[in-house]
Order: sequence, then structure tokens, then C-alpha cells
Amino acid sequence: MIPNQASSETTKQPFFLKIKKNLTLRSKWGELNGAMGDLGTYIPIILALTLAKDLNLGTTLIFTGIYNFATGAIYGVPMPVQPMKAISAVAISSGQDFGIPEVMFAGIWTGVILLFLGVTGLMEFVYRLIPLSVVRGIQLSQGLNFAMSGIKYVRKVQNFKTNKSSGERSWVGLDGLILALVCACFIIIVNGSGKENEENEANDGERNKPKWKRVLFSLPSAFIVFLMGVVLAIIRRPKVVSEMKFGPSSIVLLKGSKQAMKEGFLKGTIPQLPLSILNSVIAVCKLSSDLFPERRFTATSLSVTVGAMNVVGCWFGAVPCCHGAGGLAGQYKFGGRSGGCVALLGIAKLVLGLVLGTSVVKVLDHFPVGVLGVLLLFAGIELAMAARDMNSKEEAFVMLVCAAVSLVGSGASVGFVCGVVTHLLLRLRKL
Repeated sequence: MIPNQASSETTKQPFFLKIKKNLTLRSKWGELNGAMGDLGTYIPIILALTLAKDLNLGTTLIFTGIYNFATGAIYGVPMPVQPMKAISAVAISSGQDFGIPEVMFAGIWTGVILLFLGVTGLMEFVYRLIPLSVVRGIQLSQGLNFAMSGIKYVRKVQNFKTNKSSGERSWVGLDGLILALVCACFIIIVNGSGKENEENEANDGERNKPKWKRVLFSLPSAFIVFLMGVVLAIIRRPKVVSEMKFGPSSIVLLKGSKQAMKEGFLKGTIPQLPLSILNSVIAVCKLSSDLFPERRFTATSLSVTVGAMNVVGCWFGAVPCCHGAGGLAGQYKFGGRSGGCVALLGIAKLVLGLVLGTSVVKVLDHFPVGVLGVLLLFAGIELAMAARDMNSKEEAFVMLVCAAVSLVGSGASVGFVCGVVTHLLLRLRKL
């Protein structure tokens, strides 16, 4: 018995040591700050679905919190968990014929397909087949798309319930242009241009810097901006504190008809699947390897985790989720370097979901949208900057064709096809 127990402990120890290492915070303020980098995408979509379609926000917070913690423990990097954008867009823009049951079935169908592609190894085959220039084109288009959405949030008054803009934002006020511009300037001063800026400052030597500069550059800018937004939301509507209800939302098992399953697949899964494969798996796999070259990431594992999240969570009313290159870039931009970054975010979501449930939406509904736009802007720019490693004119040409087609309303799937065709034609020309 004793030898078996000892051998059992030795086999288990590396696994737990790996989890512990993956969740270890490299910098407490930096990781906390990085956790805010994905909220510019997460909050608007979740808020829109809650207001327009009566999404169970409490259940979504609980499940996405668990996902955040689990992916942080598995990958050891700030792997994001975001709502599926194509499914969310269809739900928000559609009428009553595409409600929560259809949204959940769309997520389940997408999860089943991604799980199949991951388990069979087909996703890894697709990943190795796609040219890097096409992947960079997808990243560039998604990054610019996020950045332009961020600017729209800053400039225009947003109605997330209808997913439409409604006039120019005023300069002054608790959600005015001046507030957003001050937040943007503050983030630029504190964070600079990102990793290269950090390396240059490290080469200059910490001891040569004035104390005030060391303090300024170590501030968790995104966390401070987000915390300020929460305070302003409460100031904008003081009654929101008394309107809060304590306790988790009731979790209800998904019920739906065959028609809901059919509508979910046709209207939700079909437009979502190309985006999930390209941006949630392939682009994330490449970006993760670029940002963290000491770690090994596979398209198979990413496809399996995305699939598993939706096959499980959607049955209980949690929003369909995926990884996202923009979220990873945003969290990295603001200092996220380990799995502990998203684990902190996951714990915060879990606590909010268990303590306040769906009533959290009352605060989010009054959160300054311009501040969210600033966070989304910098996340998009960081993702787009991944495309700067195209070393030849041919690679840059393919990348720009792919990005341009994706940005003009055709979508990432059409842009991907055009990018691949352009790459093949250039190869044919050489022959």
C-alpha cells in the first residue's frame, strides 16, 4: 500500500505544481490591471443581451468566472473568455424569433463542432495549413474593428438594447468626451506603447529613474479607469445601490423546441463557426505563441476548451463563449502575463454572480460607455500590432487583401477565403 501511495503522489505532484505555477502572479498590480483589458468587449455584449433578450446575467457571470479560472490554470497565460460575437449580433438585431433558447442552441451546436474538430485533430491540420499572412490579416481586421468600435463608443451615445448609436456624445458630463480623452491620455502615459516600451525602460535601469516616474509607470491604469467608471455609474444613479438584490440568480435548465434548435443552427452557428475557427482558435493560437514563446499552444487544445465551455454552460443559460485574440491582446497590453490574471477576473465574476446575480446589470447600465470605448480601443490596437512582423511585400499584400475584405462588411470568413486565394495565386505566378 505504501509504495503505491508514494507513486500515486509523485504522479500527481507535477500536475498540481503545474497548476500552481500557471496561477502564480508575476506582478500583483500588473496582473490585476491586465484583467481589465478584456472588459471593453465583454461588458457591452453581455449588457446588450441582458437588456434586449433577458439573458440570465447571474448564471453567465458564474459560468464565465469558472471558465476564466479554468483556462488560466490550464494555459498559464491570460487566455480570455468572451461572448461569441456573431451569435450575439444575430440575437440583438433579430426580433422575438431568435431568443435565449435559440442563442443557447447556437452555442451548443458551435461547441459540438469545435469539440469534434479538436478531438479528431482536424483543427491542428487546418492551423498548419493556413498561411501566416492570412492569420495576420484576420488579426489586423479584428484589431481595427475593435479599435473603430471603441472610437464609436467614445464619440456616439450608444443604445446597447437596440445596438445602435443615437447622436453625438457631449463634451462634458459623467460620460462625456473630456472624461474619455483624459482616460485615454492617462493610459498612454502610464502604459506607453507596450512590451517594447517596457524593455527599453528596463535597459535604462530602474535605479536611474526618479521615484515619481517609477510610481507613475507602475500604476494599474486600466483597473483605476474601470474602478472610476463603477463609482461614476453609482453617482449617475444613486438609487442603484438600494435596487441591488443579494443572492444568486436561479439556474434553469435549457428547454426548447426542435424549431429553436434549427433556428439556432441556421442563424447562429453558421455565421459564428468561421469566426470561432479563425479568431477564437487559429488567431489566438498564433498570438499566444508570439506573446509567450516559452510556452506551447496547440489549436487542438484551444478548440477543445471552447467546445467544452459551450457544450456544458449553454444548457444552464450561460452565454455562448469563446477565446478571442482581441481579449488576449488587451489583457497583455495592460500587464497580464500569467494565468493568475484571468483567474483573478474569474473569481471576481464568480463572487458577483453568487452575491448579486442579475442585479449587477443595474450598475453596468449606467457605466460610462466612453470609458469602455477607451479600453476597447487599446485592446484593438494591441491586436492589430501583431501584424507588424510581415517581412516581405508579398506577405504584406496578402495580409492587407484579407484585412480589407474583412473590414468592409464581408466578414472574417470572406476575408479569409480572399486571402487564401490571393496567396495561392501568388504561388502559382511563381511557378
